[in-house]
Amino acid sequence: MKVVILAGGYGTRLSEETELKPKPMVEIGGKPILWHIMKIYSYYGFNDFVILLGYKGYYIKEYFANYFLHQSDVTFDIATGAMEVHNNSSEPWKVTLLDTGLKTSTAGRIKKAQSFIGSNDFFLTYGDGVSNVNIKELLSFHKKSNKLLTMTSVQPESRFGILQTDGNQNVITFSEKSKNEEGWINGGFFVAKPELFNYLENCEDIMFEKEPMENLVRDKQIVSYKHYDFWKCMDTLRDKKQLEFLISNSKAQWMVWE
Repeated sequence: MKVVILAGGYGTRLSEETELKPKPMVEIGGKPILWHIMKIYSYYGFNDFVILLGYKGYYIKEYFANYFLHQSDVTFDIATGAMEVHNNSSEPWKVTLLDTGLKTSTAGRIKKAQSFIGSNDFFLTYGDGVSNVNIKELLSFHKKSNKLLTMTSVQPESRFGILQTDGNQNVITFSEKSKNEEGWINGGFFVAKPELFNYLENCEDIMFEKEPMENLVRDKQIVSYKHYDFWKCMDTLRDKKQLEFLISNSKAQWMVWE
């Protein structure tokens, strides 16, 4: 099965980093978050990737074109132009880098991958979120559901505490909100049947999360796979720092390959 990764957005809320590179190439623990996402799927044996490029897509192309340089020690023979790779630590990945346009919305980007997917089910996720979701269990759930789209739903950690006041506005209780008090949200890590593309016609400028998913809901073709454990989206610099902290303190639960 192929793994399709959306990697073309501007990442405006992470502008401190994304002025120079696309968000999926922002590093955590010395590696792009895109690499971390791919490692999650690879751990479960899925190594065929289609990456949907847009903003600064050449940066991602350069990274994979020179993957040996990024991951291994090398010796260059300047006289002959030969390169010898030492301690090859490359991955068993096949990576298709698909330029889907600078301003194309997410539905349009996915649609442009159709010819590379063919008639098989495929994985789909965002290029800025990591999780310890069990990919094989997710796939098994998808197959049993027989729906066109399986969405991994998650409960984000709250950034704010909850307080109660009396009639005089005195605070009488205060507590941090637990995950159980949060609603479920779209966490990415989708599995889709190829018939999904029928919902993406004429969607060049439409977000996948708008009309296409709304129509799938109308037709009762989306099922939710609830993931109760770790999930984190790198949306802001604060999120990046939190992910860095988890790595540096050996608490990076998404790094299932370690």
